[in-house]
Amino acid sequence: MNKETKKEKKIFNVKLLYRRTCLIVYDIISVIAASYLALLMRYSFEISAIPDHFMDPINRFLPLNILLTLAILYCFKMYHSLWAFAGETELQNLVVASSISALCYSIGIQFFRVNGEQAVPSSYYFLYVFLLISFIFVSRFSYRFFRSLKHKQQNKNNGISVMVIGAGEAANVIIKEIVNSNFSTMVIRCIIDDDKGKWGRFIQGIKVVGGRDKIIECADIYDIDEIIVAMPSISRKQMSEILDICKETNCKLRSLPGMYQLVNGEVSVSKLRDVEVEDLLGRDPIEVDLDSILSYVQGKKVLVTGGGGSIGSELCRQIANHKPAQLIIVDIYENSAYDIQQELLTSHPELNLVVLIASVRNTNRINWIFEHYKPDIVYHAAAHKHVPLMETSPNEAVKNNVFGTWKTAFAAATNGTKRFVMISTDKAVNPTNIMGASKRICEMIIQTFNKHYDTEFVAVRFGNVLGSNGSVIPLFKKQIMAGGPVTVTHPDIIRYFMTIPEAVSLVLQAGAYAKGGEIFVLDMGKPVKILDLAKNLIRLSGYRVDEDIKIEFTGLRPGEKLYEELLMAEEGMKETANKLIHIGKPIEIDEDQFFIQLKNLKEASKNESADIRSLIREIVPTYHYQEDGEKKGSAD
Repeated sequence: MNKETKKEKKIFNVKLLYRRTCLIVYDIISVIAASYLALLMRYSFEISAIPDHFMDPINRFLPLNILLTLAILYCFKMYHSLWAFAGETELQNLVVASSISALCYSIGIQFFRVNGEQAVPSSYYFLYVFLLISFIFVSRFSYRFFRSLKHKQQNKNNGISVMVIGAGEAANVIIKEIVNSNFSTMVIRCIIDDDKGKWGRFIQGIKVVGGRDKIIECADIYDIDEIIVAMPSISRKQMSEILDICKETNCKLRSLPGMYQLVNGEVSVSKLRDVEVEDLLGRDPIEVDLDSILSYVQGKKVLVTGGGGSIGSELCRQIANHKPAQLIIVDIYENSAYDIQQELLTSHPELNLVVLIASVRNTNRINWIFEHYKPDIVYHAAAHKHVPLMETSPNEAVKNNVFGTWKTAFAAATNGTKRFVMISTDKAVNPTNIMGASKRICEMIIQTFNKHYDTEFVAVRFGNVLGSNGSVIPLFKKQIMAGGPVTVTHPDIIRYFMTIPEAVSLVLQAGAYAKGGEIFVLDMGKPVKILDLAKNLIRLSGYRVDEDIKIEFTGLRPGEKLYEELLMAEEGMKETANKLIHIGKPIEIDEDQFFIQLKNLKEASKNESADIRSLIREIVPTYHYQEDGEKKGSAD
């Protein structure tokens, strides 16, 4: 132990000894004061009216009473607790210790009676215990009280003004923690709740000022900086309605993640999260039939290509929850593969997990993986998905998406895989970019394979997912953190959105419905205007649109549509047991011609053809592109 540590320990011990000595001295004075003051109160503070035979037993028993009381208080840790954080337990100990002390006093004083007279009046004992508890309570809890006052005063000068929406149990816990914390810089100014019965009442000294119609007005009156939505049990629709009001205040918004925090007793300031754009979608989370998923995944060997990506990693998480016999993750990018590996090893230590680095373009490597592990189910999520990047490197999109899918599907078909589920995209419908066109060819490949092999080949098509790699949300957040501007390609551009877990759970259920050859289409709900998305995210972050953070329009990128479609007109649509999952009718194709076209496409991509787009259009007649975009795209 170094000199500084010894010195600090010595200072600490001296302070501790000083505090305990002060408490002991105070308790001695409290016992003395309670002993005599109780008798004075009994006789209305008239000393001359007190009989001598009542005073004598008190005087003679007082030294012993002091020692007994100090010993009892010591046993109940009245000299050990951190009174700055005293709570219900400490209060209970204080009352019990004082009551036991009073009981010992009432028994002991009987031995000091004068000439067989009554030791003290009957009412004396009740007054004594009341005074003793009061004196000791004041000494222990006054420090916390004055410390709280000091903290409130400091926060008034330099704190963050906060409005809390919700006056229930979760709000009570959050408010209590903020009010009592010595480290929080928040100051709760007001509470909002739609329950009229709570209006005008107080929680932890904070007034419930009204319902949601008061949010904007009170945000201005109380100069609110941050709004906390402490209503974990409300639906997404209700949350969306409240946030639509809150975002007009230009306050930063935070909320509790969900009801389970309240049930598990995990409600605290640390559990608060920033409100996300997902909260504004205005719908409840999508529910799936978990039993149907479990019945076909449980006990099976499942392989996920692109398992480290945003969709692939979520597939791995949800598959791990359904008890597969083995989960095989394949990805070319080692860092993302490592991340999901470590996550699953921690969350599912019992999982039979294999993580392999491989490219779906490597025929020998993919064949070896399938021959060695013999997966029962394959989820093919590996693909190049970034539209503008694929426009400048179209041959890479063809090599990876089209022929990576061919090689993986062929390996599955020839090694006994029972089901192959390919992740497709809404951009495959009437594609205007190379990524969407390449994915449409992938759909044609798996539908063709389904006719010639025992493996059940299906595709699942959906739109954008919130928070995925390359999605607009992470980009907008970075731009906002940097102070703007937020870039939107076009004021009228719209997209379908779904959260990653929702999309993946539907993919799993679609896989359970598969019989072979289907293109499953996920219902993505209502399309969202990207401009509205950008504005909402700026407001949710506590900034004003075009004042604090500007929005700039950059123009549509190469291959980008104003809107996306989920289904080709000629495909038609058939419903499944889940109303959010539909089946597109397969389009008949000339297989012989298709295989010849694929052979030509393969050679062209290997030779880095500058005319790759025209070859793709021969295979996908619905693919449309601009000639100048073709010239730009030939640079790879």
